Formats: sequence, C-alpha cells, structure tokens
Amino acid sequence: MTAPTSILIVEDDAEIGEFISLYLAAHDIQTKVAANAQAMDAAFSAGAYDLLILDLNLPGEDGLSICRRVRSERRIPIIMLTAQSADIDKILGLELGADDYIVKPFNSRELLARIRAVLRRIENPDAVDGRALRHAYLFSGWRVDVLAREVVAPCGIKVAMTGAEFDLLHALCENPHRVLTREQLINMTHGPTTGPFERSIDVLISRLRQKIEADPKKPAFIQTVRSEGYIFSTHVARA
Repeated sequence: MTAPTSILIVEDDAEIGEFISLYLAAHDIQTKVAANAQAMDAAFSAGAYDLLILDLNLPGEDGLSICRRVRSERRIPIIMLTAQSADIDKILGLELGADDYIVKPFNSRELLARIRAVLRRIENPDAVDGRALRHAYLFSGWRVDVLAREVVAPCGIKVAMTGAEFDLLHALCENPHRVLTREQLINMTHGPTTGPFERSIDVLISRLRQKIEADPKKPAFIQTVRSEGYIFSTHVARA
C-alpha cells in the first residue's frame, strides 16, 4: 500500500496555514504547519516529508535563507509562496533551489496542481510529458542521469544542481542544436501551470553556465541567440 503524501507547510499566518492544511487533507495529503524556521527544524527532526511549502515573508529567518539552508541539507522539493510584487524574490527563490513558486493570493486548485506537478517531475521526470524513459544523456564527457537526477563532470565528480537547474539542463539535452525561446523553456521545466516569468530562465541559464562551462562568459554549450532564446550547441548522446 502506497504511503500518503506528506507535506510540511512553513507559514506564519495561521489562517493561511490552516486553509492549505484543510484543503490538502480533503485530497488525502497529510500536512504539518510550522510557523517559523525553528518549528520547521523540529518537524524535520521528528519525521520525513515529501514536499515543503515555504512562505518567503517569515519572522526571524526569512524564506530565502531557509530555502538556501534546506537545499544544502536535504533533497526535498520546495514550492515557495510569494507576494504579488516580489519579482526579485521569485528569481532568488528559483536561483537558491526552489522547484516552483505560487503567488498570493492563490487559487487552492492551482496550488494542488503545482504540488502534483512537482511531485511527478521528481518521481518520474519523463512521465510528465509522456516521453519515453531515457536513463542518461552524454555530452562532451558530461553525464546527466535522469533517474538519479545527478550530473557528473568529465573528471568524474558529481556537480550539485538545484531542482530547477537540473530540469533546465534536462530540457536542453532533450533539444540539442535547437533554438528554444524562454517561454518554451519555462513550459519544459515548470509545466503549463507556470506563468511566463522569463527572467527566471535567464537567471537559471547563468547559474547553469557557471557549473558546466569552462568559461561562463564565453559559453561553448549554452549559447544565446539574440532576440530569440538559447541553443544547446553540442552533440548529445542517449545512454
């Protein structure tokens, strides 16, 4: 019997936390609400969770700091709750390792859809859009292991990737030598429920170049096509 999904919600607004908890419980998802970073740490110490919903505006340690710390300590998908006008926070959240974000005030159905989409991507990345299962991609000595969600450099060292960075590299490996617009990359990496937040792709491209390019300022793999998007200019083999 499959264990029910368990989600930790870090939200200092008790009403919002209770609303999310009750709605998800009605869809057979177990939840625990923590009001701050200290309560979150205690919850992690007491049990395991499948996903973290993290508000950015928290007392004490803020959501961005928590996101950075959690991502360095554990492999758990993170959905961030952001304010309508906090564009820079959305960018930083994705850069620090969040898998998705949702803007307050939000529709409960949209939140549920995003949770399910993130969990599907984590559990089986190739099942999201119906592609045939491919275990790994190879390019210029690099290995991208889809099932393990690991990236191994030519020297054999594993390169740490955030969930968003890995999804972006995966999408590029799927489409070598093809110009991809920012909107296409958003749809490939975050799914159709995510709005066209194009600047986040530019940030992720920059971060990815820092990790896989010999000279990020003169990229050999991920090249910019002016006024169009990006192209992955290298031969990719499937293993």
